Amino acid sequence: MKKTSEKNCLLLLDNGNYFLGKGYGFNSDYFGEICFNTSITGYQEILTDPSYFQQIINFTFPHIGIVGTNNEDYESSKIFASACIVNNNISKPSNYRSEESFQRWLFINKTACITDVDTRMLTKSIRESGVCRALIHFPKGKLENISILKKKLNNFPVMESLDLASEISTKEIYCWKNNKKIKVNISQVVSKNFIAVIDFGVKRKILKLLENMGYLIVVFPCSFSFEKLIRLNPKGIFLSNGPGDPLATFKKIEKQLLLLKSVMIPIFGICLGHQILAILFGGTTEKMHHGHRGANHPIKNLDNDNVEITVQNHGFVVSQKKLPLKIKVTHKSLFDGTIAGIKIKNKPFFSVQYHPEASPGPQDSRYLFKNFKKLIEKYA
Repeated sequence: MKKTSEKNCLLLLDNGNYFLGKGYGFNSDYFGEICFNTSITGYQEILTDPSYFQQIINFTFPHIGIVGTNNEDYESSKIFASACIVNNNISKPSNYRSEESFQRWLFINKTACITDVDTRMLTKSIRESGVCRALIHFPKGKLENISILKKKLNNFPVMESLDLASEISTKEIYCWKNNKKIKVNISQVVSKNFIAVIDFGVKRKILKLLENMGYLIVVFPCSFSFEKLIRLNPKGIFLSNGPGDPLATFKKIEKQLLLLKSVMIPIFGICLGHQILAILFGGTTEKMHHGHRGANHPIKNLDNDNVEITVQNHGFVVSQKKLPLKIKVTHKSLFDGTIAGIKIKNKPFFSVQYHPEASPGPQDSRYLFKNFKKLIEKYA
């Protein structure tokens, strides 16, 4: 493996289609489920979002790189996406906030990008045929035989039934304070006014907005004993975003999650956390044809008829089939009518499918954090 500045490489889809392009970043092979994102800015935040673990992102916006990268726009400690695809060659940075070029940043983070690919055609293909597995191949000499590469790609697992959240969840308990992770012993949070964040792949901007609510923010591994957690008496529980199949993650910690059904501690879930909350109360989830990913998705709030422009990143959705009476739908997508928010009747529990922290993106939905705070104050 070695650094490459610009050389021929190949994008192969598991349906047999392939594209030749130019490679940037770290020379290796990259596997993932291919998806497309329609955002026109925020590529650093997108690539470092843990929800993109084991996915290759096709950016529909053709010019990537001009903003450069910096140490402030990370949504996690590293790039979680497998790799990315861009139409034009990577732009040189031209922004006062830039600290490192996009190309160099990819190499440092041991990932890569293929450019000079017709991303419009690729996006259309995904919209028509659905998501599929993909491989970005950097040859060590000449390109490997396509049939050999197809065998490698076929060995890569499909997203259904994959519990990826457990793989990337924090391994230690920590506090989030002043945009920094601080190690903490569990005894230090006893009798504190704290919000417990269950980490399925949480983004830093979410932690920042939770901290702005005025509570101590304590992040727990998703494998942490919920019985112990409840005894610590958190003021609220937050179920975070994350990657993979929500049902697989739910089954992994089902006994733990069932304990939440009996509490009256306010619970707020986002994305994977939203899906897990729905499953907990009898709902089901289903894989979407090509998912929702971008910063321009209109959502209707059914409680007040307001329309919010939102940030979305999900390939699974709560099913509308046989939805339990215990679950009230509060938000719906105006693109396809899918469920985008729920409340649990007679419980201070609510969740949304989209990303109200909006990093990057519009801030129409940040009121949800205020709603969470009001619930905590009501049930304190």
